[in-house]
Amino acid sequence: YFTKFSWVFALLCEWVRSGVACSGLLLCRSCGHEVAEDADVRFVPSRLALSHRNDTVIGGKRVSVQLFENPQGFRFEVVTFKKADVLKHWPADSHFTWYPGFSWTVATCPRCKTHMGWAFQPSDWPSTVTREEFEGSDQTFVSLIADRLLQEHFASTLLMTPKSFRS
Repeated sequence: YFTKFSWVFALLCEWVRSGVACSGLLLCRSCGHEVAEDADVRFVPSRLALSHRNDTVIGGKRVSVQLFENPQGFRFEVVTFKKADVLKHWPADSHFTWYPGFSWTVATCPRCKTHMGWAFQPSDWPSTVTREEFEGSDQTFVSLIADRLLQEHFASTLLMTPKSFRS
């Protein structure tokens, strides 16, 4: 289950080896919207994860990828972030949460509306909060589905530049 996200980290490690400067941006795989930065990765462990593993990325940073299953049997590999540029669809719900003590709401790409993951807030909060309240708290986080993300550098290697534009 973890092979889908491994290529992202392999590319990041290749950047380091090749000396290419990188911004660490993660994009929506569907439309290319800048969703998150690797600097905002924040591991939030859950005892409900089916499994988890650590990957080493740029500068030796450790990133944990957790595997979860929803009540319908769908499995998702996720990486947690302190913040991400996603649209949160309140109200939050505490049922079937992967993080006990937290309520969740669906998070989508603000540009193309692709389901990117979930936003989590403490269960004792109101079910609807403002963006400022969510992003201003140290108690909130976003869990993004690994295979819905595309590393910016990898995306740029997919674009072809016509020879007439090259110097």
